[in-house]
Amino acid sequence: MEQARIFIAIALSFLIFILWEVFFVDKKEIEPVPQVKKSISEEAQADKEVQGYIPQISEEILKDSLDLPQDYQARETKINTPLYTVTISEKGATFNSFVLKNYKESVGEQSPFKELISEKLQEGTLQCFFQEKSIPDLNNVIYDSVVAGKSIDVFSHPETIAFSWKSPEGIVFMKEYVFSPDTYIISLTIRVKNGSDKNIEDQLKITLANQLEQKDAYYGFVGPSGLIDNKMKEVKIENIKKETFTEGNIKWISLETIYFINSIVPKEVKHAAMILDEGNNNIVYNSYLEPVVKVEKEMETAYKYDIYFGPKSLKLLSQKNNGLDKAINFGMFDFIAKPCLWLMNFIYDYIPNYGIAIIILTIIVKLILWPLGNKSYKSMNDMKKLAPLMKEIREKYKDDKKKMNQETMALYKTYKINPMGGCLPMVLQIPVFFALYRMLYEAIELRHAPFFLWINDLSAPDRLFNFDIYIPLMQPPFGIPVLTLIMGASMFLQQKMAPAPADPTQAKLMTFMPIIFTFIFINFSSGLVLYWLVNNLLSMGQQYYVSKKKG
Repeated sequence: MEQARIFIAIALSFLIFILWEVFFVDKKEIEPVPQVKKSISEEAQADKEVQGYIPQISEEILKDSLDLPQDYQARETKINTPLYTVTISEKGATFNSFVLKNYKESVGEQSPFKELISEKLQEGTLQCFFQEKSIPDLNNVIYDSVVAGKSIDVFSHPETIAFSWKSPEGIVFMKEYVFSPDTYIISLTIRVKNGSDKNIEDQLKITLANQLEQKDAYYGFVGPSGLIDNKMKEVKIENIKKETFTEGNIKWISLETIYFINSIVPKEVKHAAMILDEGNNNIVYNSYLEPVVKVEKEMETAYKYDIYFGPKSLKLLSQKNNGLDKAINFGMFDFIAKPCLWLMNFIYDYIPNYGIAIIILTIIVKLILWPLGNKSYKSMNDMKKLAPLMKEIREKYKDDKKKMNQETMALYKTYKINPMGGCLPMVLQIPVFFALYRMLYEAIELRHAPFFLWINDLSAPDRLFNFDIYIPLMQPPFGIPVLTLIMGASMFLQQKMAPAPADPTQAKLMTFMPIIFTFIFINFSSGLVLYWLVNNLLSMGQQYYVSKKKG
């Protein structure tokens, strides 16, 4: 098959892939969650087996929030670790701020550290409720803690910080966090002691909340997600109202951006529910709804979770073997992308520059696909030799398409050439490109990773200089996409090395292919453009080698 058709096939496949990623929606009808009731004795026994004995709540740090003045300002407690600083409010004992110390908001030395909780989220995240309001307005109460208003450093060993509240009826509610210096994982135990004269029969709901922007979801997934019945459930922001309720055996729930994730991981997998909702200012809520539990008078129960607020690093998310690593999903060719990510990181361990790591990764991939490339370029070389004869057939039978096709096929048979020989090997390489496309876009390792000179962020488009002038089809910042222009030039040279199409229409289309691809890539990450450029250069070298070898 002629070179024009090859490029058309690649271009169409690429565009179909983009449309699939942006517009495909998995719509499901969701049934209400069944109310499976447990007695407190059953719950306590299960908790002992899975998590160990539940210690009794101490009365020493409890106080009735009703004694506080109405204008009382909730104090904030700061927990500092080598990895992050988290701010916890007395009101609701929620996280109001979570700042990562190893990541910044943008490229530049003066950029502040990355904040995972939006300042527009006034009520904080990790809110707790009882679904049937056995304890009403629980998230607005003022919790007490011996460390309230202080700053705690966690640099050598884990620290436990407890926040407790006691209702006028005698119900004690405690949120107990355990912070460690060497991990993003925070243990959370929620304890309920029923000191009232009535049984509590209700469902605990713990909620993640954050501001998520739809515009950030253009190239990767942004929104609420969960691992339910060992299947990933991802809901695009615009579909939240359609998929508010999902039930099943839930391993975790989360709110994701392209590079970061806030998640709740129950330490015991239960048949529970994931509930989604939206608020003002693009605030998205993802809640984990526990099964119904009966807490009898003078009895106590506990709910235990791991909390992960941090980077979507495959290495970090795989450490606990809790399925959280499945949040990193590179699409239909994930099975190709993840080994490539591992290999890129392996190279980086020895050569600490991700730009060079991408170049070496591209070379390795090219060597693996070298036999397919040889077959493709051999077929192209054979087709190039037949170009004069095919031109004569077209001119001779230009008014008889059927005869033209018969003579063309006879020509292929005479010279023992498979017209699909040049196209099929290249089509087989398309999954590799798609896998690398997703991996290079969403790998947090490339976020703000410098290469050289003006390329200081391999996850962003390359721009030399910054202009205040709007440039059509270019996403801000506006500048000169040098690497992309070089990539377009390499495609133009590669096109010149290929056999020219005999069809004038195809020949004109071929002339525009490098320009079309340049515009397609103008807003792609510089890491992906670097891969495509290096791949083009290697392909040109291989094509030249095959052409000379086969004469």
